Amino acid sequence: MNDTTFTKAFIKELEAETMATHKCLERFNMDLFNWKPHETSMQMGYLALLCAEIPLWIAMIVKTHEIDIATFNHLHPKTVQELVDHFNTNLIEAKSALLQVEDDTLDAPFSLKANGKVMSSGTKRENLEPTINHLVHHRGQLTVYMRMNGIAIPSIYGPSADEKGF
Repeated sequence: MNDTTFTKAFIKELEAETMATHKCLERFNMDLFNWKPHETSMQMGYLALLCAEIPLWIAMIVKTHEIDIATFNHLHPKTVQELVDHFNTNLIEAKSALLQVEDDTLDAPFSLKANGKVMSSGTKRENLEPTINHLVHHRGQLTVYMRMNGIAIPSIYGPSADEKGF
């Protein structure tokens, strides 16, 4: 599969996950940002932020040669609208970067680092491939946290208990 075919399919899959992620972020409660179900769990707000920022990772994988998770500059949203807007902006950035990919671009190396130390490396394609799954995984965690806090779960792949028939 050439890079153009891959990126078109990737954009289609990303768009398929957009509405459900958007709905979850819209329902997020900023008062619960620091809430977590267990001391070893991620904070609810960090999960929401990951869902909003993973599209930015996609753009960065395409455009750069590394992400350092220790120095990655996270948004510090004050409102749900800022969080949703961040997601929307990052989606635009991801799609734009993917649409500019030419053949062999995704064969270039990419590394994930922490404080300059390489945690993993491979081609850009190898690093892009799991990002949508990563988004879906964290969105799933977020919905569990939402349920535990009485926040209605939107329809994702079919009706939810909170949106029967929608």
